[in-house]
Amino acid sequence: MQQRTLGRQGLTVSALGLGTMGMTMAYGEANPEGGLATIRRAYELGITFFDTAELYGNGTGSNEQLLGEGVKGFRDEVVLATKFGFDMTKNQWDGEVLNSRPDNIRRVAENSLRYLGTDYLDVLYQHRPDPAVPIEEVAGVVGELIQAGKVKYFGMSEAGPETIRRAHAVQPVSVLQTEYSLFEREVEDSVLPVVRELGIGFVPYSPLGRGFLTGDVRPAEEYPEDDMRRFDDRWQGKNYEANVAAVGELRAFAEGKGITVTQLALAWLLAQGDDIVPIPGTRKVARVEENAKAAAVELTAADLDRIGEILPHGSYGSRYLAKHMPAWTK
Repeated sequence: MQQRTLGRQGLTVSALGLGTMGMTMAYGEANPEGGLATIRRAYELGITFFDTAELYGNGTGSNEQLLGEGVKGFRDEVVLATKFGFDMTKNQWDGEVLNSRPDNIRRVAENSLRYLGTDYLDVLYQHRPDPAVPIEEVAGVVGELIQAGKVKYFGMSEAGPETIRRAHAVQPVSVLQTEYSLFEREVEDSVLPVVRELGIGFVPYSPLGRGFLTGDVRPAEEYPEDDMRRFDDRWQGKNYEANVAAVGELRAFAEGKGITVTQLALAWLLAQGDDIVPIPGTRKVARVEENAKAAAVELTAADLDRIGEILPHGSYGSRYLAKHMPAWTK
């Protein structure tokens, strides 16, 4: 698979990565066995960028342990990214409970090293900006971990332009991770211009609209109680109907090119710039095989125009309930 460089610090990864959240949370019952097989198959397909977080194991380390087990035997050939920034003693579904205090950052980093079974973290992200802790302090602590050899690259997630600038002035930020897809375009106006000015790579999470931009989508009430799509605004009422119609048009267009709508959506993201590396999540081998093929899809200017006509501004409905909306900053 093609390689891309994220940030001016030289972080080189495969053009597509793999998100592991859904292997242990948010999309119904956990499937660690399927997750292991998917991680190993992804590596065989040339995917070298794997994304996890303390949050994805609800503080137990289960997701990081799963990824660590999955990459045994080739750990030094891949890039492992994890995240800190929540108070895992609180119920996250009641709203974001943040904790980026220096002691918590250091504690989470040590736990992540242990859970992943490694002596260094390739990328350590702040999962969400924490209004209670100055970003300069956060960046400084991560910088100390980099100087100590425990972390290689500093990442941020869901941060706004001013916060990114302030952090970058203390410790160079290599990557910013935020939701971005055909369904979600909020970053295009204010965030992408700033990260490109500063030479920061961009990692879109949920690049398939939490699964809407695939061949498997059902009304909200058909998902299990522990599946976040059950309460996602894009799956509700008229939003759902409008989104189904738009994806139907995209699917027909994709089929005309001999690809799936999933591959079309990922190829669209890859076409937005060489500094972009999407991390679609899955716990199914067949899905990661389908996703990987998107890296070889070339879209013409006319193709991009047609896609823009079908979904000019993203999906119908917001990407989070109000209490779960990321703490966007200036």
